Amino acid sequence: MPQTSSKASKPSGMRRNLANYGDAEFSVFLRKAFIKAMGYSDDALDRVIVGIVDTGSGYNACHRNVPDLIEAASRGVMLAGGIPVPFPVISIQESFSNPTSMYLRNLMAMDAEEMIRAQPMDAAILLGGCDKTVPALLMGAASANVPAIMLVTGPMLAGSWRGEKLGACTDCRRFWARYRAGEVSEQEINEVNSELAPTIGTCGVMGTASTMALAVEALGMMLPGGAAVPAVHAERRRLAEQTGARAVAMAAEGLTPDRIMTPAAFRNALRVLLAIGGSTNALVHLTAMAGRCGIGVDLDGFDAMGRETPVLVDLKPTGQHYMEDLYKAGGLMPILRELAPMLEQDCLTVAGRTLGEIIAAAPPSWPQTVIRPLKQPVYKNGAMAVLRGNLAPDGAIIKQAAATQSLLQHEGRAVVFDGLADLAARLDAPDLDVTPDDILVLRNAGPKGAPGMPEAGYIPIPKKLAQQGVKDMVRISDARMSGTAYGTIVLHIAPESAAGGPLALVKTGDRIRLDTAGRRIDLLVEEAELEKRRAALPPLPSGEGRRGYERLYFDTVTQAERGCDFDFAIPEITKKVP
Repeated sequence: MPQTSSKASKPSGMRRNLANYGDAEFSVFLRKAFIKAMGYSDDALDRVIVGIVDTGSGYNACHRNVPDLIEAASRGVMLAGGIPVPFPVISIQESFSNPTSMYLRNLMAMDAEEMIRAQPMDAAILLGGCDKTVPALLMGAASANVPAIMLVTGPMLAGSWRGEKLGACTDCRRFWARYRAGEVSEQEINEVNSELAPTIGTCGVMGTASTMALAVEALGMMLPGGAAVPAVHAERRRLAEQTGARAVAMAAEGLTPDRIMTPAAFRNALRVLLAIGGSTNALVHLTAMAGRCGIGVDLDGFDAMGRETPVLVDLKPTGQHYMEDLYKAGGLMPILRELAPMLEQDCLTVAGRTLGEIIAAAPPSWPQTVIRPLKQPVYKNGAMAVLRGNLAPDGAIIKQAAATQSLLQHEGRAVVFDGLADLAARLDAPDLDVTPDDILVLRNAGPKGAPGMPEAGYIPIPKKLAQQGVKDMVRISDARMSGTAYGTIVLHIAPESAAGGPLALVKTGDRIRLDTAGRRIDLLVEEAELEKRRAALPPLPSGEGRRGYERLYFDTVTQAERGCDFDFAIPEITKKVP
């Protein structure tokens, strides 16, 4: 007979999530008839079913090893007595997603949630990697609340160009900036292009993919050691096998995401985000993931946490190393050891053990130079700072650890771009009125304005300044920035200009003051003048005339401080972190 859970009201295996024909036994009969067409026996169909989310795609080199990982995870499921059933969902690769990968994240989360709900599975293995896929899968899994475990594809290895070690994608931006400045020839930039991503896997620096992998391991939704193993290593496949076996055990234990993704676990994840000098994108993603659990992220509390959490990881773009170096240094475990006094170690993890038990059971650390001790950090003042002020009443973020320190306190003249098209048309114009002391302002690039809040916050240095040797300027926007990027850049300004935020009121020539120490970003214009400008603004863009997913996205997406999730997907927020 088909297996059932200890609670008779919760069927398992092939009896889960039956199609509705008004006759449950006929539903099982019909389901078995069709799946037997694929060669399954009755014995196989009476076992625990583990769904494996397949995010492989010909457009996604970060996920090129997904077929191998599905094979290895399936082996682990079968060795543990279960039956693996891979199934497809949307795959998102950052550079192949128009208008942005963030625009599609919520669609992928909906896809994952509904497929987990609709199909018979006692547990799910969430197989992701490139940037938005990891939060999307965890958002969907949190809402479906079926036992689930994360498995990432892993980072790529670094390449080499003329003796210089490099890799995607901090070096993509560094060399492109040199090319724009005339320091690198067209032949040289083409040579570099072939070495930036020499293997499959996610970006080999502390970009969003690496950041999310480490944060999710700290959250407890991934097996210990699962974040940093390179995509091409045999250990990555062994981890997949272990993940498959553990998924079967989680199904038997009824270990659902709500028991793991707790406020305390999110505090640990946010702490690790700060200590690794992680991507600013991760704050938006963790906020969205927490929101699905009824947990709100308090930006001021996050800023306070940052003031006491130094950056410990010497990895690009904040440092010099790559993810393969972090793996050789021990991955997340040495970081957790350094942070142990600040962590909530009684949090349960998918391993069935608490975070503290995992730290205690791990092999001892060994000498290495990638992870610093607390008393000798890479950056002591916190990786990120939360800014407020009359330009960002609901908050903005600056990754101060990756900024030019002399620009963190700065006042300058605004040079305003009204959107991505305006930026593309005018940024490199020889007659652009701009100096190194000015502040570049990009608006209409937020969740609704772009749409999809693109990674356009890393506004290139105007070509004529770049050719003069200018490497950094203060740049502010309602957009995002890649975790691989660097510079003195204020992001996620909320509310965005397309939602009526004050950024819409800025004019070229206005003075703006960035006061990172005081946690403020202010437009130095009299309030009476701002009121006149506000009254003259055109009507805000609406969902009228849009259709399909675009209409749904535009009408329901929240602002950055709430995770850019759909408002209807977020349950009542009953708890706050940190």
